[in-house]
Amino acid sequence: MNILFITENFPPETNAAATRVYERAAYWVGWGHRVTVLTCAPNFPHGRLFDGWRNRWLQRSEMDGISVVRVKTYIAPNAGRARRILDFMSFGVMAVLVGLGLRRPDVIAATSPQFFSAVAGWALGMVRRRPFVFELGDLWPASISAVGAMRPSPALRAVEKVELFLYRRSACVAALTESFKTNLVGRGIPADKIAVVLNGVDLDRYGPRDRDPGYDSLWRLEDRFVIGYVGTHGMAHALTNVLDAAELLRYRDDIRFLLVGAGAERDALIAMADRRGLGNAVFGAPQPKAAMPAVWSVCDVALVHLKDAPAFADVIPSKIFEAMGMGLPVLLAAPDGEARRIVESAAAGRWVPPEDPAALAAACVALADDPEARRTLADASLRARRLYSRERQSRRMLAVLDVAANGRGRRVARENLP
Repeated sequence: MNILFITENFPPETNAAATRVYERAAYWVGWGHRVTVLTCAPNFPHGRLFDGWRNRWLQRSEMDGISVVRVKTYIAPNAGRARRILDFMSFGVMAVLVGLGLRRPDVIAATSPQFFSAVAGWALGMVRRRPFVFELGDLWPASISAVGAMRPSPALRAVEKVELFLYRRSACVAALTESFKTNLVGRGIPADKIAVVLNGVDLDRYGPRDRDPGYDSLWRLEDRFVIGYVGTHGMAHALTNVLDAAELLRYRDDIRFLLVGAGAERDALIAMADRRGLGNAVFGAPQPKAAMPAVWSVCDVALVHLKDAPAFADVIPSKIFEAMGMGLPVLLAAPDGEARRIVESAAAGRWVPPEDPAALAAACVALADDPEARRTLADASLRARRLYSRERQSRRMLAVLDVAANGRGRRVARENLP
């Protein structure tokens, strides 16, 4: 099968969408399929080109057998609504123009939350008469409304109409959570055309290991109990709450909060921690994807943190699966929803209400002071990881693409998917 996948994020970027698309595509190529990824020059999350890269009209390369085609876009810092929208729109337009000149695929897929990636996928599918699969990674624009980036307005309602149009016109939808499917069905999208393909973790790279001495020393974590947040520091993550919990735990010199990653809120969080004199909150610079297992290795608990907004009850952060891959207990501070059900059904961690610093601090103390409970949670986390392997997810997503390519996307939910 010849697959064209459209995504604004791709390695060397390290966010969830980039990792998901790359790791699955590598499996597909290994299984004998041809995969072309249509993307842009790496610049997420800061809106600045990565070192050594140029924003050219067209760049071609190969990565582990994947044909990577990068297009020129308007690159803007992750701040300011108008410029970010122009950034997204420019990618959508360029993806269509360049996609018209690529070898005709059997199926076209595009992933959200980059809304205009999906627009480009639909447009290319229509012009080239090929089925379009909408991978629903986030309920955009609902998620940007939830973090306050956009308020209810005629413009937002217009975007929601386009969103529903794309769901209806796609050959099928691959939703990353059951909650996303429920949301779409409640808005009139036929259940039969929606397959659920949960996220996963690459078990060849993620697994239990001794603490990395380099990171332990770099961040001065030796002999400390480490609660690690590894990922984007954005508006959706409400990490001020973590600093509030750190302030409540000043008296526990044995506990450290480690926050590693980049994002629009990172500089403000560092400044806030400095103002408060929070020596127990340690900020680590963004690390390459290959280093993530080593970063996780210095953590005793994996912290998964989201804003207290109903839209985020439908989200399953990929950090949950990375933590399971490493065999770490999960401390989930998020709205009550599918992520909580996954963690608690596996007995792999603890849940606390979102944006409740006292509850978060109490849970951290309970875990720090009960090594036997941590071992029990860690063992359960490790057992659960097989259910969420990247290979398993890759086979299921490939089956969805195959069903769509063969004209059966409208009843994909009734297919015998792996």
